[in-house]
Amino acid sequence: MHIQDSHWSSASAIASGDTVGAAASGNGRGPGEGSRTAPLRVDAQRNLEHVLRAAREVFGELGYGAPMEDVARRARVGVGTVYRRFPSKDVLVRRIAEEETSRLTDQARAALGQEDEPWSALSRFLRTSVASGAGRLLPPQILRVGVAEDGVEADEARVPQQRSQLTPELRLVEQRPTPGEESAIAADDAGAAALLDVVGRLVDRARAAGELRADVTVADVLLVIATAAPSLPDAAQQAAASARLLDILLEGLRSRPA
Repeated sequence: MHIQDSHWSSASAIASGDTVGAAASGNGRGPGEGSRTAPLRVDAQRNLEHVLRAAREVFGELGYGAPMEDVARRARVGVGTVYRRFPSKDVLVRRIAEEETSRLTDQARAALGQEDEPWSALSRFLRTSVASGAGRLLPPQILRVGVAEDGVEADEARVPQQRSQLTPELRLVEQRPTPGEESAIAADDAGAAALLDVVGRLVDRARAAGELRADVTVADVLLVIATAAPSLPDAAQQAAASARLLDILLEGLRSRPA
């Protein structure tokens, strides 16, 4: 798994400001001079789509530590074009991570709402998510895990209801930002909370039905998504490897009769 930590900058608003830069490049005005609401030119919109597609591919293959130059080369644009759309790599990273978190959340909600059987819902979510490759692009604060030893206060865990009373478990470690970073990651935390909530419901249903091992946590499910989508140069080999690995992991998640 190539996901790496990135310093999340305070420019989160820019990450969703798709109209910044393109209009400015055509009229000579700066980002703060009325260009935020101007529509993108057709070529600027095309460049933005190329950059976002390239960023998903590059970060999915190399992790969020990959340089902006690699994204520019993959998008076949100059690196200046990338920086006009995204003033720093942190802004681009946040944009991609937010989109992938939202995609996973939608997939989890679809599985929860459309599958009556708890195990079918959980396995559908896992298969859909792995096939989409979104797990390789989850933000670091969701995938960061630690070991919760017995005696740790339950409210210190992001998903306290997932604690095991028998053995230590992997749990999601809540990120503690500095005061200056709190506003910058508010949107990220909201997206992560939504994902954790809906995946938690899938896990709870499967456990209550006796189909999921009692010690499996939300963190475990997200780790399956992140690690069951290997990046291989051949698309057919990648799909086959992902399917095989996920079959093995799903068998490991299922409960077994005593």
